[in-house]
This record gives sequence, C-alpha cells and structure tokens, in this order.
Amino acid sequence: MDEHNNFEFEMEYINKIAKNISTNTIIPYEDLPRYDLFLSQVIDYLNDKFEEENYTNNIVQNYIKNEVISKPEDGKKRGYTKVHLTQLILLSYMRPILTTEEIKKVFALAFNEINNGKDDIISWENAYKIFSDLQKNSLEDLMSKECFNEKRFQNIVKNMDLKIKGKEEERIMVFFVVMSLICQASAIKKLVQNIVNNYEDKEDK
Repeated sequence: MDEHNNFEFEMEYINKIAKNISTNTIIPYEDLPRYDLFLSQVIDYLNDKFEEENYTNNIVQNYIKNEVISKPEDGKKRGYTKVHLTQLILLSYMRPILTTEEIKKVFALAFNEINNGKDDIISWENAYKIFSDLQKNSLEDLMSKECFNEKRFQNIVKNMDLKIKGKEEERIMVFFVVMSLICQASAIKKLVQNIVNNYEDKEDK
C-alpha cells in the first residue's frame, strides 16, 4: 500500500469517527429518565453521560441562581424533572462555545423568562428533539464538504515540496486535517457568539 492509500485509510478512519460521534453523542429524548430526580442523581447522570464534563452541585446550583436553567420544583425532594435534564444537556453542548450570559441569551430566544414556562415559544421537548436531529446531521454535513477531500491535503503537501514520504507525509496531511477543523471550529464559534450577542442588540433598537 503506497503513502496515498495510507492517507485514504486515515481519512476513512476520521470519517468513521465523525459518523460515530454524530450518531452516538446525544441521548434520545425518550431515553431520558422518566421520573423526577434528586440533585445528586442529576449530577451522577450528567457526569456518566458526558465523561468530559465535571458537574458538581455548586455548578448546577449556580446555573439556577443565575437563571440559566429553571429552578427545581418547590416542595419536592425530587425536584429535578425531565425539563431540567433537557436544559442541562443542551447547556453541555453550549458550554465549550458560549459564556454563561450568552447561553442565557440563547435560551431566552425560545423560552423567554426561564422560570416562567407559560411564556415558552416552543416546548423543551421539541427543542431537544430538533437539536438531536441537527446534531446527528452536522458532522456528516461537515465531512461531506469538498474541503475534506483527501486529494486536497495530498496536493497541499505535494506543493510544499518537502521531500517526505510514507509515515511523515501521512502525519503532515493529518496535521492539516486537524488544522482545517480548528479553522472551521474557530470561525463557527465566532459566528455563533456574534449572532447571540448582536441579535439582542438588534431587538432592543
């Protein structure tokens, strides 16, 4: 197998990872716990499902205090419902990209005042299900773009005239795949923050 075929194998592997992430990272709405939970159970559930996260009682309580997510139901020991889990899971996807204030602005677009369920424009269930569908398709859409064609990266390395072959050439091409993803992630993050922060200003005018 020549070095170009090796890189095609690497791209096949990267595509496989992307497909796996797109189909397995979000929990189907129907699989969320049906019964109300204690805060400690919410923490355990989130940390089990999101291994890269490190939720604590204080983190969740601060989100409640700052009105990012809704308050637990009054007078109930198990005051955390499926809605709270939905809010926290959606929040988990936003945390690496947006600040706490920016997350509040995003939720306010669809749900207005977080502790008043009567002014919600859509239900949390619908928001979660639509996000699930979008999330499943997002990486597949990304990987199908022309910018992810292995020949593009082969040509980049070839045009650099580095006089390298085999494993070193493969490593440089994988390096540029990663850098391409970083460019897109950075641009998307800036775009998201710009939309979130400026849409509110537009509404206020």
